[in-house]
Amino acid sequence: MPNESFETIQVDDAKIVYRRIGNGCPLLVLNGFAATIADWDPLFIHGLASSNELILLDNRGIGSSTDGGKPFDIARLADDAARVIETLGFERISMLGWSMGGFVAQTLALQHQDRVNKLVLLSTDPGGSDADLGSAAIWSKLVDTSGTPHEQARRLLSLLFPSDIAESFYRKFGDIVAAARARLSPDLINRQAGAMEAWHRNAVGARLRQISAPVLIATGTEDVVIPPSNALKLVNAIPSAWLAQFPHGGHAFMAQYLRQLADLINCFLAVG
Repeated sequence: MPNESFETIQVDDAKIVYRRIGNGCPLLVLNGFAATIADWDPLFIHGLASSNELILLDNRGIGSSTDGGKPFDIARLADDAARVIETLGFERISMLGWSMGGFVAQTLALQHQDRVNKLVLLSTDPGGSDADLGSAAIWSKLVDTSGTPHEQARRLLSLLFPSDIAESFYRKFGDIVAAARARLSPDLINRQAGAMEAWHRNAVGARLRQISAPVLIATGTEDVVIPPSNALKLVNAIPSAWLAQFPHGGHAFMAQYLRQLADLINCFLAVG
């Protein structure tokens, strides 16, 4: 893939690492809980990069990015991303956020409405009392760092995909996921979990109606981490929103629908 580079900027006590890849209009890509730049499926990323210039972030304290170890909230992560946008000099940029990255993207879209071209929200929710939460058992598994890296990988993949296909994803990607889990800091997971818990106490709520940019909302119909009912709440709250539901899709449905989702996003970003 042409035009690929890794770069770093300093934001207060953090060093934020981002990857640029592809050609076309800029698309900021924000990953989910405990996930890094390296965790995106390469085929999905290459599908998007065929039509867009992607800027993929490692959030503070995870992956190649560092920070001072203090607690942070979603607004702090949005500020970090905004600094990257400003550093790169983009007047307007589209954004894609998956799961927790969707929380960051919504916050960014509200803080910098004049800089947002289009918004893509995958497997995410509006926060606060408006959000439908997964069960306590699911949340407990999500933040559980016990066991070997391979045990953690199997547990994580059982949350990200429907039960009848989770094991096949473990056979294909278990070693890769286990290696990523081995590098994760339990402290960082706890701080990200704290940021998500705060998001679910403090909704953006009615402020979503202020988002004037076109928005594509997509969900898997069998997401147990962030129930798909949240996508309906988002599409009803945001004026210029479109909804796509992927049958039998789990929380990481982009790995089940690699080409279809990349094509849908590319078409959405290209229109208008």
